[in-house]
Amino acid sequence: MTSQYRMTRFRTAETGNDIFELTHDDPPPVQDGEVLVRFDWISVDPAMSGWTTNKRSYMPPVKPGQIMRAFGIGEVTESKFDGLQVGDWVTGFTGMQTEGVLRGKHFRKVDVSLAPPNHFLSGLGMTGYTGYFGMMDIGQPKPGKTVVVSAAAGAVGTIASQMARNSGARVIGIAGGPTKCAFLTDELKLDGAIDYKNESIKDGLDRECPDGIDVYFDNVGGEILDAVLARINYKGTIVVCGAISQYADWHTQQGPKNYMQLIAQSAKMQGFTMKDYMHRIPEAFTALLTAQKRGDLIFREHIVEGIESFPEAFEMLFSGGNHGKLLIKVR
Repeated sequence: MTSQYRMTRFRTAETGNDIFELTHDDPPPVQDGEVLVRFDWISVDPAMSGWTTNKRSYMPPVKPGQIMRAFGIGEVTESKFDGLQVGDWVTGFTGMQTEGVLRGKHFRKVDVSLAPPNHFLSGLGMTGYTGYFGMMDIGQPKPGKTVVVSAAAGAVGTIASQMARNSGARVIGIAGGPTKCAFLTDELKLDGAIDYKNESIKDGLDRECPDGIDVYFDNVGGEILDAVLARINYKGTIVVCGAISQYADWHTQQGPKNYMQLIAQSAKMQGFTMKDYMHRIPEAFTALLTAQKRGDLIFREHIVEGIESFPEAFEMLFSGGNHGKLLIKVR
């Protein structure tokens, strides 16, 4: 049976996260230029928090009644698109559904002999590319520099942290709870960790970054960003990838209070999305796959079973209940 989750209304402070409905509509006939794909894995991403609000962003929101936007990976089962054949594995914007008919040109063919399919949605997919380009292209870590990554135990944060570590920088990760912090130091081999749930960010940064901060990869925003701004070094760089602390209500976002430090320290703060780097995906894929095979990169995944688990997984985006890249195993 074909299943899909549709968004019933925009997410607001009043609606909360109860905005999805599970439906069972059969896919339409395949037309010229289209493919029918059976999806095996679907990604649950922080970007969904923005896609479900009626607010201007880098992509238009999902409209009520539409299938929820999501990345996925699966196998082509019928094709009327010259570039894809039955049996090909593809990834792209699939929607939160078990199978669907979509334009073939919107998919990217992948070679699942190189890695398991789920890796193309985590470390070898958009998550990995985001951490790679944000850190390497904007942050530009170097030996002797101090790099701080917030939400460092999360999907993007783990990639960004490891890329900085592999570049020879001194890397400090910020995460919530002793288990996640132990993961940063014991498994990712970072130089230090700050547990924002059990110590003040100020004290942690004073301890781990006595000489200030050269690069900050920001996934959180809020008070952690302000604390880092107070310690940013001359000509330092702040990479703005996300702002988890602001996702609960996109209509009452708060910006940094310490932004004057950007002037005082001649520092740079730059935001980005993968829209800026789509043409360079092959570069990131090769670098990440090489690092993984060399043993210098760990992909951590949090897998939930069945498309019916999507509402539960969506809640994890706000609670931080997942440990690694959040994926739904459809089959």
